[in-house]
Amino acid sequence: MTEKLYTIGELAKELDITSRSIRFYEESGLLNPMRNGQNRVYKKKDKVRLKLILRGKRLGFSLAETKTLFDLYDSNQNSAAQLEAMLYMTEQKRAVMDQQLDDIKALMMELNEVEARCKDELTTLKRGTIA
Repeated sequence: MTEKLYTIGELAKELDITSRSIRFYEESGLLNPMRNGQNRVYKKKDKVRLKLILRGKRLGFSLAETKTLFDLYDSNQNSAAQLEAMLYMTEQKRAVMDQQLDDIKALMMELNEVEARCKDELTTLKRGTIA
């Protein structure tokens, strides 16, 4: 049984991204499709990698971080090093996000205070105008 192959257009449509994005990931060394003349031909492995790239982006990982993980996997597919690297990156990402969440909470409190002061002042002004 032969492996299913994909064109760049098929992958782009299936994953709801542009062909240009796929070419960019190829230029970045994250994908290495086969060639059939001038046409790119993608295997299931390429599709899986593309899904991992997109998941990494959603989670806030840089393309360089994703490439590091791919390189570790390519050098030794059963490597604990890949899992350790992923755990380290996850811890780092979580720490950044926790800090961002704390910053957002502080900003929300500050906005609430400003809003309350504005409402109080507006109420005072309206009472003064009406009276």
